[in-house]
Amino acid sequence: MDFKTTDLCDEFSDRLQVAEPIFGDYGGEVMFSGPIVTLKVFEDNSLVRTALEKPGDGRVLVVDGGGSMRCALVGDQLAELAEENDWAGVIVNGCIRDSAAIAEIPIGVKAVGVHPLKSVKRGVGECDIPVRFAGVTFQPGYYVYADEDGLLVSEKPLF
Repeated sequence: MDFKTTDLCDEFSDRLQVAEPIFGDYGGEVMFSGPIVTLKVFEDNSLVRTALEKPGDGRVLVVDGGGSMRCALVGDQLAELAEENDWAGVIVNGCIRDSAAIAEIPIGVKAVGVHPLKSVKRGVGECDIPVRFAGVTFQPGYYVYADEDGLLVSEKPLF
C-alpha cells in the first residue's frame, strides 16, 4: 500500500494527529502503517520481546520508553523477530541499537536515537494503554501512518 503522509494530511487533516518531528528512520522500510499496539516501559525491553514474539498481523508496536537516551530498547534481533512475525513496524520513544543491521531488515523502525548499551531485563511495564509522546496520543487499536516525512495517528483507517 502506497501513501504519502503529506497527501494524507492534505486530505484528512481534521481527522489526524501529526507527531512532532523527533524520529529518525532506521528500518529497511521507511513507509509503514497499521493498527497500534502499545507498551510503556523504562530502560527494560522484556515486554518488547514478549510482544514481538506474538503474531503482528500487520500491526505497529509503539513503545513509550519515556524518551530515555541511556540504553536501547530494540536491536537487530528484535527487529528480525518483528519482521518474521509480520509486524509492520516499531516506533520507539527512546533508542535502538544495531542500526546498520536494522537498516537491512524489511520493517519500519522509527526511534529518537541510537545507543550501544542494551536495556535491563526485569519484565516491568504496561501493555495496551494509551501513551503520549511527540505531541500525539497513541491509543491501542488506532492507526499509524509513517513515512520519510512524518508520522500520523488516526482513530480509524484512512483507506
